[in-house]
Amino acid sequence: MIQRRALSLLLLAPFAMSLSCAASAQDWPARNITVIVPLGAGSASDIVARVVMEQVGKQLGQNVVVENRPGAGGTIGANLVAKAAPDGYTILIYGALASAHALYSKLPYDTLADFVPVIALGQQPLVIVGAPAKGYKTLGELVAAGKAKPGSLNYSTAGVGSASHFGAERLRASAGFTAQHIPFKGAAEAVTDVIAGRSDFSVQLTSTTVPQIREGTLVALAVSAHKRIALLPDVPTTIESGLPAESVYAFYTGMYLPAKTPGEIVAKLHQETAKALQTDAVKARLATLGVEPLPLAQPEFAKFIRDDIEANVALVKAAGIPTQ
Repeated sequence: MIQRRALSLLLLAPFAMSLSCAASAQDWPARNITVIVPLGAGSASDIVARVVMEQVGKQLGQNVVVENRPGAGGTIGANLVAKAAPDGYTILIYGALASAHALYSKLPYDTLADFVPVIALGQQPLVIVGAPAKGYKTLGELVAAGKAKPGSLNYSTAGVGSASHFGAERLRASAGFTAQHIPFKGAAEAVTDVIAGRSDFSVQLTSTTVPQIREGTLVALAVSAHKRIALLPDVPTTIESGLPAESVYAFYTGMYLPAKTPGEIVAKLHQETAKALQTDAVKARLATLGVEPLPLAQPEFAKFIRDDIEANVALVKAAGIPTQ
């Protein structure tokens, strides 16, 4: 009798577990939500996360706590989420998931298997900037100089594997010229090096460069985008400047959950975040940061990530960027 009862309980266990998961998904969220930003405070991903998640928390009626867990290019914080319980209470907001996959040969997680892409929070086009003292007024002039004397130009970035590094390599490869890479530990130092005339150019986020462009300490040569952007309406795109569409490289911020998170939670989080992104307050704040909408359904965003990983892996290989 006892053995028969034990067998019955064993057979019913998966059913009971599925009921428990369904109930937790239906009740979500019932407590505070933690958002992990695996980069430092004040980074592009951090600012976007705080702007968007404050509104999401209001809509859900729960506190949302944003924690910065920087280190190893964001992979330490990302790993915390990959290993977290798949219950919707630990969220990753990260702008370099795909590039980190390409840059690091031994990650503590599987980028494709350990995360569920939820939604894109927006993208920041990159802008190619130079110093007035260098005399380049257009991207065409910069490219011509690079081709005339191969290797004579140099460019500064926020570090190996950063958006500015990948953006510059995408630009250089599509334009067909060589240049020396000068990596720094952050965007501010890279931009300062251009302003001082030590670097010929840099490819940076609009939020990092627009103030200096307006002040005249930087010259905007082109925007790495498919169309002109609202913050710099008079600056042509790389495509308008004669480069192929492959020259475009934008920095986007994505939201992810641990794998095996119930589909109902993924769908609800996507829906509430999309709703938050459409509120006037969030749209206005993101616009001032140069963040443009990247409206994708959840399956579309998942495909977007897969495609971006492939593109970044190819870029690292073609440019000879050493993996870590």
